[in-house]
Amino acid sequence: MTSLTLPIAHERTGLAGRLDEAWGHRVFYLFVAPFAALTILFGIWPILLSIQVSFTASASALKPNPSYVGLANYAAVLADPVFLASLARTLVYTALSVVANLAFALGFATLLDSTLLKRGNLFFRLAIFLPVVTPDVAGYVVWRWLYDRSFGAINAGLDLLGLPAFGGLSSPNTAMLAVLIAELWHHAGFYVIIFLANLSIRDKALEEAAHIDGATTWQRWRYVVLPQLRPALMINTVYALIQFLKTFTVVVVMTKGGPSDQTNFVSYYAYQLFDQGRYGEATAMATILFSIVILISLTAFRIGDRRVG
Repeated sequence: MTSLTLPIAHERTGLAGRLDEAWGHRVFYLFVAPFAALTILFGIWPILLSIQVSFTASASALKPNPSYVGLANYAAVLADPVFLASLARTLVYTALSVVANLAFALGFATLLDSTLLKRGNLFFRLAIFLPVVTPDVAGYVVWRWLYDRSFGAINAGLDLLGLPAFGGLSSPNTAMLAVLIAELWHHAGFYVIIFLANLSIRDKALEEAAHIDGATTWQRWRYVVLPQLRPALMINTVYALIQFLKTFTVVVVMTKGGPSDQTNFVSYYAYQLFDQGRYGEATAMATILFSIVILISLTAFRIGDRRVG
């Protein structure tokens, strides 16, 4: 009797385990489904529609039965000197912004992690992160006022010190720098938090061993701390590349692409074409920028994975 009931009990237990496992997977999909649906509806689907529009004539692009023109829009965009100039400008601005933001964030995070800012550490952490959660438009409107040559606070301060005025947004020579500073203020806090999170889980025993071996502060940071920050550096680099390649809001609020097109980046130029009803060229331009973002991001991830590995 016992020999008959034991296998049955064991079989029920196994069946119950498989049912529990299946239900667990089902619950997982139930939780993921709303997010997946929203991602497809508001993320992937608009991208696919944009790519489709890029192959149609602008006059019929938004009609139920558009006229397809193949790669004509892409050929027109790639032959447009304004687009080529804006693309080069976007790449230069992105490179400068990524380096400036990550260098500042890494330095500030290292300072916050050290004992130099032991007093007021929480204040500085809040102060550096507050601009990240400040609405984009509100922050950039304030910066536009600060840069104003007539009554802006920056030039007022320079005037009190007897220094020459800063051209800010009104000079072609300083407009890109002015935009870069405003974006650094707005975004750097995010990168600081990522670096701080990585610094908090590093192996401090390695630093102590290096200190015992006679390594200087710089040597410990360069050869012990910095290699452990590669995961954070990779994440921040990829995010920053995506962020600055598609720079748009700051241009709309502060410069409208000027002066002399010095801040007319690809995203804003595509917006201008779309506003003019040139939908095919605008979406072709957006698709090219999207492809560049994906390509650079994947390359950065691959390089980062090799170095971390």
